[in-house]
Amino acid sequence: MKLAVAALLAGSAAAFAPAQTGRVATDLSVSELELGVTEPLGVYDPLGWLETQPESFERRRAVERKHGRVAMMAVVGVIVHNNHYVFDGYLSKSADLKFSDVPTGVDGIRAIPGAGLLQILAFFALVELAWMPASKYDGDYGVGYFGSDIEDPENKARKLNVELNNGRAAMMGIMGNMVAEVLTGQTMYEQYAGGHVSPFGDGQGVF
Repeated sequence: MKLAVAALLAGSAAAFAPAQTGRVATDLSVSELELGVTEPLGVYDPLGWLETQPESFERRRAVERKHGRVAMMAVVGVIVHNNHYVFDGYLSKSADLKFSDVPTGVDGIRAIPGAGLLQILAFFALVELAWMPASKYDGDYGVGYFGSDIEDPENKARKLNVELNNGRAAMMGIMGNMVAEVLTGQTMYEQYAGGHVSPFGDGQGVF
């Protein structure tokens, strides 16, 4: 089941990279404009933003990269939690709430006490404003690739392309997971365990 869930979530994303008109200066030793250009669409800028708003490209790419990273962690978290791997102990001792008491799926956030949600928001603020600030557009926070720096520009560009495309796939994947759960009333685990993988004729959920 775990392998099936992981396989069904795996996929590739369509490219959504702005049209190339020059090089954007970054600390990556590669051109940001050359990243994320994936066949069959290739360069994809349907709204012509790079022509009309070229100064905004670097920020939009930084936002795309950060959202993709968050979405990749979210997809992994969904898979892990839906397969009932949880921390031992209490999420809130005062509320007598264990980690195992938190339901899987989007309803899980409703089980977290208000003080816990405030702690999560405070951590987000720390990351966004100080630790990994959004103003650092190149997305390089000094942690390297599994602890090591990639010196070769061609190899770095390939890995950055992988990160962007996996992030795009993860953004679509986590959104699709949440929408499917709301539509069917079933968590991802319940859908796969019940064979509810087709919108046609199985008589479960909204379909």
